[in-house]
Amino acid sequence: MIVAIDGPSGTGKSSTSKAVAETLGLSYLDTGAQYRAITWWMLTNGVPVDDAAAVAAAASEPVIVSGTDPAAPTIAVDGTDASGPIRTKEVTAAVSSVSAVPEVRSRITALQRSIAAEAAGGIVVEGRDIGTTVLPDADLKVFLTASPEARASRRSGELKGKDATDLSATREALIQRDAADSGRKTSPLKKADDAVEVDTTQLTLEQVVECVVTLVEKAADAKSGGSRGPDGAGGAGGADEKAGQISK
Repeated sequence: MIVAIDGPSGTGKSSTSKAVAETLGLSYLDTGAQYRAITWWMLTNGVPVDDAAAVAAAASEPVIVSGTDPAAPTIAVDGTDASGPIRTKEVTAAVSSVSAVPEVRSRITALQRSIAAEAAGGIVVEGRDIGTTVLPDADLKVFLTASPEARASRRSGELKGKDATDLSATREALIQRDAADSGRKTSPLKKADDAVEVDTTQLTLEQVVECVVTLVEKAADAKSGGSRGPDGAGGAGGADEKAGQISK
């Protein structure tokens, strides 16, 4: 099973994807961490991130390795653990411009496809262009959304210490990131035509995870030609009723 989970920041992609992967015994890949990793490498090595030509020229240099254990995902750059450094405000401010460079996207997309192809048993891949560009033939595509206010509240709660910002500033930053990601020419952030949209604004993480797990189980049944039936284990009823805000 290959599961693609897309959506903007603050919708619960990472928490949902990791929990779904753990629940179903699948691998997990945070593609956003890969773009953050290459951005961090650019900043660390003095590459001007606002110079697309310079970024393109350096795109093939860093060695990025992603661990796919959902209980303990890792990201390393040139053999160095980058899990902490890639989450700084400096990286967050630069990642959209770096990830918009076609050479960067081509390099990272190839890496993502390779990881997905080699994942034994299946994988949950989260990002912004997984269902549309990276894995358009995924068995299930989910697009998570939420109101700007809910997303800002969640993101503000994640930021600590010197990286913490007030709610209004976080909301504005998210809106700007959305505009940058949705407006880029190469693989923009958008919902795949055949994706299931889940609005997480009014849902708990547990409800979102239950909903997506049910969707995966239904996709697996369809793929194998089987069916659990309306009242069987993994049936769609309970999760769909709780979600209430799901659309194809």
